[in-house]
Amino acid sequence: MSFLVPFLAGTATGILSAFGIGGGSLLLIYLTAFAGVPQHQAQGINLLYFLPAAAAALPSHRKNGLLEKHTILPAVIAGLTAAALTAWVSNGLDTHLLQKLFGLFLLCVGLRELFRKEPKP
Repeated sequence: MSFLVPFLAGTATGILSAFGIGGGSLLLIYLTAFAGVPQHQAQGINLLYFLPAAAAALPSHRKNGLLEKHTILPAVIAGLTAAALTAWVSNGLDTHLLQKLFGLFLLCVGLRELFRKEPKP
């Protein structure tokens, strides 16, 4: 039974990640709120989880023409730089502060989605 719940959480968030919904954020919530994993460790698990999940979804997105080739290289360079910098910064932060910042981030994203208006065609 101890293997089943994390397996199901990983499966569900993997499916959501493939749709581009942000399964990694949901995995962080599961790991920290329900599995009792410390925030720093949950972030590391999430990073390792993301690589195969993204690699599995990429061929389908490519096949369906959902990749904008002119934005890939700048986005990858910026993403790698930002990830390295914020990983370095987050290691110096207190775990409780990091949890509060992550919660604030989720709250902002949730409010944005809740009150966002669909663009008219």
